[in-house]
Amino acid sequence: MLAPLLLRGAVLSPFKRPRADASLPGDRETRGGVRPDAVQLAAYSRLAGYPAPQHTLPLPYPHVLGFPLAMRLMTTRAFPLPLLGLVHTSIEITQHRALTTDDSLELSVHAARLTPHRRGTEATLVTEARVDGTPVWTSNSTYLARHRTSDTSDASDTGAPDAPTAPRKSDAAPLPARAEWQLPADLGRRYGAVSGDRNPIHLHPLTARVLGFPRAIAHGMWTAARCIAEHTEYETPESARVQVDFKAPVLLPGTVTYAADGPGFELRGGDRVHLSGTLR
Repeated sequence: MLAPLLLRGAVLSPFKRPRADASLPGDRETRGGVRPDAVQLAAYSRLAGYPAPQHTLPLPYPHVLGFPLAMRLMTTRAFPLPLLGLVHTSIEITQHRALTTDDSLELSVHAARLTPHRRGTEATLVTEARVDGTPVWTSNSTYLARHRTSDTSDASDTGAPDAPTAPRKSDAAPLPARAEWQLPADLGRRYGAVSGDRNPIHLHPLTARVLGFPRAIAHGMWTAARCIAEHTEYETPESARVQVDFKAPVLLPGTVTYAADGPGFELRGGDRVHLSGTLR
């Protein structure tokens, strides 16, 4: 159950003072014999745009399976960033072969590094999935804890995924629009129910406002999963490498445009780029 971890993370958050030179926990959180729950997988697949039920796991889905381990790590006293308000800023996924519901996964999560960011401090968490000792899926995720820094660069610079009042306009030519999606106000609660990620910034306007957002925002991993599903035409490739950067929050409810060309894709709201990525 993730609820006790979320509660512990919330309780410890006010006592953490993030900084880039802090120490990281050296242990790995591990779990073997992991198989997806059929009901959860079907709900996730439908919400992310994949056909349900699925025998082959959607490309981003192992992130959901590893999320309890990431939560266990991030809610320890040794993890230096506060859980409340933590913003997912990027993910890189490497899949060596497609995974299925028949696979018994060995999952591990560890904190790789801390990096200074002009709006705070970022932590990189690595999630690995193995089958019979062989690596089959790996992700590198960065999470930003916002706090005061000595960097006075403009808030509209690249890498401001968390600045609700400072939209970033892309310098590159926009990719061709492929689809428009209407996102409901309860999307964060629905994705939180299937992923276990019930960060208050996603759940309700009131809880999001306390943490600096005008309304609840969509999960970065939902936006990534929905774009990947569209980009792969609702199929999971045998092997792939995906890089996604979350550039600006998607406020709920809202309307977004999915755009793509070749390996590149992005999610836009007007002239604001919410997400950009590549899949090869």
